[in-house]
Amino acid sequence: MIRIVDKLKKGLERSRRELGEFFDAALGRGILDENAATELEEALIQADTGPQTAEELVEDMRVWMKNAGGGVIAETLREALGLRISRILRSAEVPANSNQIPKITLIVGVNGTGKTTTAAKLAARFSADGEKIILGAADTFRAAAVEQLKIWGERLNIPVIAQAEGADPAAVAFDTVQAAINRDCDRAIIDTAGRLHNKTNLMAELEKVVRVIKKLREEVEILLVLDAAVGQNGLVQVKCFAESLPLSGLVVTKLDGTAKAGIIVRAVAELKKPVLYVGVGEGIDDLIPFDAEAFAKNLIS
Repeated sequence: MIRIVDKLKKGLERSRRELGEFFDAALGRGILDENAATELEEALIQADTGPQTAEELVEDMRVWMKNAGGGVIAETLREALGLRISRILRSAEVPANSNQIPKITLIVGVNGTGKTTTAAKLAARFSADGEKIILGAADTFRAAAVEQLKIWGERLNIPVIAQAEGADPAAVAFDTVQAAINRDCDRAIIDTAGRLHNKTNLMAELEKVVRVIKKLREEVEILLVLDAAVGQNGLVQVKCFAESLPLSGLVVTKLDGTAKAGIIVRAVAELKKPVLYVGVGEGIDDLIPFDAEAFAKNLIS
């Protein structure tokens, strides 16, 4: 079995390949003079960490270099930068493990980010760990989403609670949690709609879903799915979720399909939420727990 760290390394191949020359130019001489600092900032921006985060990282590195007393070997400079990136990634508090049974996981995010597939992959992961899982198809706006989740349920031998197209998503969520309780499940994973052409209605709908779930179980893990490939534009889109819902953390999908993996750093810095899982491929086991140190090391290596 491929180790999680190796999967992450493979998932970052494109970012590493396309950004490597930028980091080599900035860090290869083992000094951080004005030219190197400018090149490093440009490299970080190319990686989509965002101008503010890039500027803060470079300034932090300037202070570190000054304290180091001058030139160092290039590898030491890379390690110092990796440490600072991982520090940002670990700055957001990870929620404590819940003892609630069943655990409730609500999947939110804009359409096209891979929410439904993420719900299925999480179900597969938890099921493989011995948990009894049930899925809820609360994206009733798209019939295709319901059918997709049902297909995943059949493949994984996991029951799916669904209603007719256009049904109240909160009713589906309630039925899913009630079924999880009645069937002695360990966890219910609920997929939701992601249309943003009517943002106000969507946020109100999701807030209602959370309220209804809490009538049965107080703790709700809310995971926001972010497509790494859409970069900073996608980050702007999802901020409304962070403003409206008590998010538990982020799931970043399609990491293997982009050279802009630094969006993860920016997402944590701006949303103040931890990355809990990343998608590094299309396989059912290619959604893996996030490792901040391994990510930082492989992004700039």
